[in-house]
Amino acid sequence: MDWIQSIFLDHSPLQAVIVISCIIAVGLALGKIKLWGISLGVTWVFFAGILAGHIGLSIDSSMLNCVESFGLVLFVYELGLKVGPGFFSSFRKGGVKLNLLGLGTVLLGTAMAIAMSFGTGTSMADMVGIIAGATTNTPSLGAAQQALQQLGLSANGAALSCAVTYPLGVVGVILAIVLMRKTFVRPSDIDSGTHDEDDQTFIATFQVINPAIFDKNLKEIAAFSPHKFVISRLWRGGEVSIPNSETIVRNGDRLMVITTEPDVEALTILFGSHESRDWNTGDIDWNKIDSSLTSKHVFVTKPEINGRKLGSLHLRNNYGVNITRVMRSGVMLLATPGLVLQLGDRLTVVGKEEQIKKVAAIVGNAESKLEDPNLAVIFVGIVLGLLLGSVPIALPGISAPVKLGLAGGPIVVGILLGCFGPRLHLVTYTTRSANLILRGIGLSLYLACLGLDAGAHFLETITRGDGLLWVGLGFAITLLPVIVMGVVAVRVCRVDFGLACGMLCGSMANPMALTYSSDTLPGDNPAVAYATVYPLSMFARVVIAQILVLVFV
Repeated sequence: MDWIQSIFLDHSPLQAVIVISCIIAVGLALGKIKLWGISLGVTWVFFAGILAGHIGLSIDSSMLNCVESFGLVLFVYELGLKVGPGFFSSFRKGGVKLNLLGLGTVLLGTAMAIAMSFGTGTSMADMVGIIAGATTNTPSLGAAQQALQQLGLSANGAALSCAVTYPLGVVGVILAIVLMRKTFVRPSDIDSGTHDEDDQTFIATFQVINPAIFDKNLKEIAAFSPHKFVISRLWRGGEVSIPNSETIVRNGDRLMVITTEPDVEALTILFGSHESRDWNTGDIDWNKIDSSLTSKHVFVTKPEINGRKLGSLHLRNNYGVNITRVMRSGVMLLATPGLVLQLGDRLTVVGKEEQIKKVAAIVGNAESKLEDPNLAVIFVGIVLGLLLGSVPIALPGISAPVKLGLAGGPIVVGILLGCFGPRLHLVTYTTRSANLILRGIGLSLYLACLGLDAGAHFLETITRGDGLLWVGLGFAITLLPVIVMGVVAVRVCRVDFGLACGMLCGSMANPMALTYSSDTLPGDNPAVAYATVYPLSMFARVVIAQILVLVFV
């Protein structure tokens, strides 16, 4: 039996893989258990790691740090890559509000920490560790430790206070989300998540009765309006056609237009009359609207199409078809000529059957090719993210430069590559399942190593000295700002509860709570909001940690 004991206790690469794998397997199994209808999911991996550390299991410290860092980097980079395509559009629609709410969460927790430091006599050197643990923000702990060392002070107290407050920091955000949902969140506050293609674009039909546009072509008419729209079909004299930019509009023409709902009123003024029929229900058979035209979905799967503008393909003029909508990462986009296509885009094509087949051959339409992720871009992006996270940023009044760190750099690069990579002809597309697997692996590795590292001295630290006080202070710093800003977001600012949860998870740098929110709420709103607020909130916490040390220590 000595060989079994050696496998689990003697430090080696084999032993490290076995211990980490066992922790993850046990944690994920426990994560399926529900108490009172609530499951902590992957968060159990962290507690399984604490238990393993408490009973004496350990792995080589350098290997522990390597696996923990790689897991965190992989998780945040894949998260950024996932939300990147819709990041800036979501930022325009509500990102400023979400970031202000996120900063409010950061500042409220900081104000509480300063008050508690003076009220309880807890030194600020220990309090910065409590804040880092309560907000599960290890980059801020590193920044605080660096600032303490520059002042010639020990950073051990910050590390210990972070370790004992971290577990409740993980659970506290999840508990706050559960409490909010049970107490004041109404069903109407939660987005259904069923973002059908017609939910993000709006289809309407108009009767041309505005004399100002009679006998003008569509290119001239488009110049009259700042609003974007695509005309899918034109009916005239009982016949239907696919219009192009040179098509002349006559009095009485009937147009099917794809636009956004807020622009319908302006387009009604432009064309003259908006018909009452609702084209945005899910039960319309588009192929039966008229007998001569067909509507089909085709996928962009050819790498040479990646990064090209839709207008550069000249599909309407060459093949007599119209691209009306483009589905990308669950978001329906208007098919304007300037839209840059990405691998994995789903195009809605209207035209004759034989012409649509020719368009499908041009863009690829081989869905099986989308199943293979471009691994090279993943690792190139990770390298770029780590380089960005290592860049020192000098701020006025602070002696030590701040950095985005292991988490901030990769998520920023992931967002940028996900959004702008195709413009550089980089294939950044991965299937949803591949992205979820990579994120899950990264988060599980990170939590297992984090728990294993904290577990060895966890109970000892809690039971000695100020350990219990630290735990109580940390839990208050976790719970109260989340609940207060959650209520403000949903009730005062009328933010969707899924977005509010993602904002809170991002401002608290809590990927475990994000996973819980994503598993229990429909749609991708939590992930989008998390990625929207995380970079700024994380950077703010890193800077604030150093300011607290320099001002109050």
